[in-house]
Amino acid sequence: MSFDIALSGIQAINEQLGTISNNIANAGTYGFKSSRANFASLHAGEQPTGVHIGSTTQSIGLNGGIQATNRGLDALINGRGFFVTKDLTGQTNYTRVGIFTKDASDFLTNSAGHRVQGFALTPPSMVAGPMGDIKVPTNQLSAKASENIDFVANMSADWTVPTVPFTPADASTTPPTVPDPASYNMSKVTVVHDSLGREHTVTQYFARDPDPANPLLVNVYVAVDGTDLAGGVSYQLQFDANGKLDEANNPAGADTPYIASLDLSVPPATTPQTIKLDYSGTTFQKGESTTSTNAADGYSAGSYVGVELDQQGNVVAKYSNGEKQAIARLTLATFPNEDALMPVNETSWQANVQSGTPNFSEPGAGVAGALTVASLETSNVDITAELVSLMTAQRNYQANSKVITAENQMLQSLMQAL
Repeated sequence: MSFDIALSGIQAINEQLGTISNNIANAGTYGFKSSRANFASLHAGEQPTGVHIGSTTQSIGLNGGIQATNRGLDALINGRGFFVTKDLTGQTNYTRVGIFTKDASDFLTNSAGHRVQGFALTPPSMVAGPMGDIKVPTNQLSAKASENIDFVANMSADWTVPTVPFTPADASTTPPTVPDPASYNMSKVTVVHDSLGREHTVTQYFARDPDPANPLLVNVYVAVDGTDLAGGVSYQLQFDANGKLDEANNPAGADTPYIASLDLSVPPATTPQTIKLDYSGTTFQKGESTTSTNAADGYSAGSYVGVELDQQGNVVAKYSNGEKQAIARLTLATFPNEDALMPVNETSWQANVQSGTPNFSEPGAGVAGALTVASLETSNVDITAELVSLMTAQRNYQANSKVITAENQMLQSLMQAL
């Protein structure tokens, strides 16, 4: 009996050594989670019969370290979530390793070649659609006509009334007519695009109104490609005593937003073009005149140049015209019992009855965790602890071997005595 008990101990320790060896071997594997072999006793009725490995515990809930890679398609999960992938057979796998790339078929895949799952986005909308394979659009990005200009600035209350009347700009004359700098207080240029992707300049000239009865009124003169649109004042900004836009006394209509409508249709643009120029947030206060926002939408045509991830987990396609478009958002999965997931190759797991049904969510939602881009999670193996366990297993192995040796010697002595 003691021989069988000692033999069961050696067999269990061999299994434990396999677990320890696997942990040590994967100490440098990204996203690897260490395991621990748990011993359990064996009994036949009330008679002890030895030991075996009753279970193996995974330390999935213990995150590894952070290693910066400076690669735009690497990502680390700061939480309990798993990236979701599908292999060529359609089997869903879950992994903590965020090493992604675009394959020859333009699908986003992980380091094992499995297709990464994500929620579809339809630019410019950021509302997540159905979950599925992520395919990166590598075709030409068509030009988009500008529709909006966001302009936020401080029109300095220190401005003095211009000394000369404003002269409208006219690029058609020879030489072109240019407004006298003494006729305005500030000018700003915004680049916009027509439906063919051609660039045009929208120049705004700001001048304090000369009427002393209204010292809080600023006139705006707008020129497109060097030619004045209105031949005079295009828009007016009325401010209140606090230096904020006065919507109650808006010259364009009481209680209406300060949004100018500019007709920029320039032949041979294919469609009529109207641009909304939004001044929301603009102020009229003492100090230097500054511009915090001066941006137009729209862009020229561009070619695909690459793909990257952002901190929100969006897959962003990049184009030669400088545009970036979020085309999908990575899916993260969490489980009721993540420790019960079944480990498979390539540092992945598969769900089972014990792990429970996966809950799919976007990065940053709930316990799934936010992403850190250009970083990877290292193995959570503690080499020091594993080496200590290795030495302990070695002593236990030797002790069980001595039991077998002692029993063998006792049997030999018994046989000799007979």
